[in-house]
Amino acid sequence: MLLPGGGAVGLDYLNVQERAAALTTSVLYDRAGTGWSDRVELPRTSAQVTDELRGLLRTADVPTPRLLVGHSLGGLYARHYAQRFPDEVSGLLLLDPAHEDYRAYMPQQLVDHWDAWDPDQALPDKLPDELIQLYRGLFAQEMADWPGEIREPLIERHVSPEWLRVGFEEAKNVDQLYDEIRHAGPMPDVPLIVLSSMGIDGFKEAVLVGESESLLHEEIEGKRRLYTALAESVPGGENRLIDGAGHATIHLRRPDAVLQAIQDLLGR
Repeated sequence: MLLPGGGAVGLDYLNVQERAAALTTSVLYDRAGTGWSDRVELPRTSAQVTDELRGLLRTADVPTPRLLVGHSLGGLYARHYAQRFPDEVSGLLLLDPAHEDYRAYMPQQLVDHWDAWDPDQALPDKLPDELIQLYRGLFAQEMADWPGEIREPLIERHVSPEWLRVGFEEAKNVDQLYDEIRHAGPMPDVPLIVLSSMGIDGFKEAVLVGESESLLHEEIEGKRRLYTALAESVPGGENRLIDGAGHATIHLRRPDAVLQAIQDLLGR
């Protein structure tokens, strides 16, 4: 089961899903309010999201226990699902997951920069054409070898004002999501692999205007330490450092690393 990151949709992970489907039942989905799913009021609680996912998997008759693969915000939801329904989870693969202690591992200058950023002002009513073209070019570069009938409509939706705003809206209550995780109990004793991207991609640079390259590298180092601690919180947990990709592109540029981790977890 692949859980998309904030601003992402199920089809963004098609390159991984198709390979994983050769190994086991492999499921993609769009959370309610995102992608091609029905629109709902955003943001939502993690309890709402994980309840919805549980109901979806039951309706689709996907057998338990399940391996959850979560990227970024999807990684937070995957952890919460495992905390709430441990008997239904066989393992966790987390790709650069959102984490409640993320800021504590970051340099103060970077935290101050984030505190000065107003998400309500992040997207103007009319998006500049240069921003749209920037994102279109980044997606086209990362999905250059994808089938055109999938790539083209997916990119056009991604650069639409509606989808861009949904990505911001879904994560606006991230502090509340972190509180839910903190009060949900311990991580279950299931196999866990974290993939930590060690690179900086164009998506990161486009969103975090004003951060120096040195600060971006400090963030990567802080992230490495955090994810190592997360992996060590369960017996046999592992943090794998992934070169050649950044936060938004880890599954696009390194599907080999994602698939290897899936294979390893299935083998356990």
